[in-house]
Amino acid sequence: MAEVVSPVPGAGRREPGEVGRARGPPVADPGAALSPQGEIIEGCRLPVLRRNQDNEDEWPLAEILSVKDISGRKLFYVHYIDFNKRLDEWVTHERLDLKKIQFPKKEAKTPTKNGLPGSRPGSPEREVPASAQASGKTLPIPVQITLRFNLPKEREAIPGGEPDQPLSSSSCLQPNHRSTKRKVEVVSPATPVPSETAPASVFPQNGAARRAVAAQPGRKRKSNCLGTDEDSQDSSDGIPSAPRMTGSLVSDRSHDDIVTRMKNIECIELGRHRLKPWYFSPYPQELTTLPVLYLCEFCLKYGRSLKCLQRHLTKCDLRHPPGNEIYRKGTISFFEIDGRKNKSYSQNLCLLAKCFLDHKTLYYDTDPFLFYVMTEYDCKGFHIVGYFSKEKESTEDYNVACILTLPPYQRRGYGKLLIEFSYELSKVEGKTGTPEKPLSDLGLLSYRSYWSQTILEILMGLKSESGERPQITINEISEITSIKKEDVISTLQYLNLINYYKGQYILTLSEDIVDGHERAMLKRLLRIDSKCLHFTPKDWSKRGKW
Repeated sequence: MAEVVSPVPGAGRREPGEVGRARGPPVADPGAALSPQGEIIEGCRLPVLRRNQDNEDEWPLAEILSVKDISGRKLFYVHYIDFNKRLDEWVTHERLDLKKIQFPKKEAKTPTKNGLPGSRPGSPEREVPASAQASGKTLPIPVQITLRFNLPKEREAIPGGEPDQPLSSSSCLQPNHRSTKRKVEVVSPATPVPSETAPASVFPQNGAARRAVAAQPGRKRKSNCLGTDEDSQDSSDGIPSAPRMTGSLVSDRSHDDIVTRMKNIECIELGRHRLKPWYFSPYPQELTTLPVLYLCEFCLKYGRSLKCLQRHLTKCDLRHPPGNEIYRKGTISFFEIDGRKNKSYSQNLCLLAKCFLDHKTLYYDTDPFLFYVMTEYDCKGFHIVGYFSKEKESTEDYNVACILTLPPYQRRGYGKLLIEFSYELSKVEGKTGTPEKPLSDLGLLSYRSYWSQTILEILMGLKSESGERPQITINEISEITSIKKEDVISTLQYLNLINYYKGQYILTLSEDIVDGHERAMLKRLLRIDSKCLHFTPKDWSKRGKW
């Protein structure tokens, strides 16, 4: 869930599938194009002036979602088409290009996607771009160094292909429908396979040796490793066919109406930080008109004014999140909070998190959830940095439901630390885990980065035994890291490490990938120390422990 996010909310950044935007310095003409009633109405589309991340003026197309009048001056709430909703804002009349205004057409039936209502007629849903297809590469002649690895026992046929047709990395990236199962057969036409083993090779590239590590998929899998299947991390823009309707924050877009599309909180003061919310959060209606919403940084209770907060602090005894401290190293601590035992704190945490998570809908049933809050300690107490939640019982191997790093602490390595901690808990539990889908755009980037660095760290740490080249399987990578096999395979495909040579799957690490990984690891200073974790998993199937 979050999710892990960047400090500057993507100003000027284009999203996948984004179309070009209108540019130029049009001059607003107040009487150029108005409705028959003589006013700009909700649902109109027109270019709006904004500053991009390079501090340059641009005129992207935007939709008017709401109009309000303050002291005789009209303000317009606009959503920039093909931009993330966190960039939505109130603008004045002077920033509108009325010469190019498009009035809404008569309402038709809103198209649906997977049985869930789409967005309102004025803002059609953005199409989910198809997965990028990797280009096939011609493999050079191998040197005489071999490596042995296990081939999968179960073999499957490629539909529409020859029985001995090799599977290239590009064919694994073809999108397909969920109702069609595409299977892969691993064969060795050139060499017999004694005892289910086969040789693989190390390949040179551009004069520089490339490491080769043999891989075994070890499971039946669909070939759309990076498609829109719910088991892939690329499903961040997809809509689950059957969203889970329990818990605190769920993946459900059926309530995406005109109210929830607009930010309702202007500013939040949390400790020494002032946060500007990105999205709608269902705080009480009477608080949405306040210029600043004040929160206690320890219990997260909200107040109308600074005086209310100061009065509350004289009575609030908390200096850390409620619950058990299960990890501490240096100034970083993690607290485990039961959503049933600490219901008020959990609900307030969800309200705060919803300000920065758009792809979730908030519910107040926090009983089935555990919350893991990361804090930073100083002389005044333990200050919340971020959190993630997980179900006490997950039938789909989810180890994270929602995840968020608060904006003041982003781009400092805390996001990956939260992700690493979630997998450390999975290791103690003896399970493999995956985050709940869909991920947000920034959450997807963070998870991809973590998966890539963790898997490359395993592959580069392999050592040869008895003069033979190292060998490893997908299952072994999954067991070592607690990353679910589907995420391991999709990450290897994303990095384009899997190649097919002489009937075998091999992993090749180029010097560029190795150098890039080493540079990235030098910047990653914050790591979880398993020796500092004091955690005993519970059997939540016994309801008495709830």
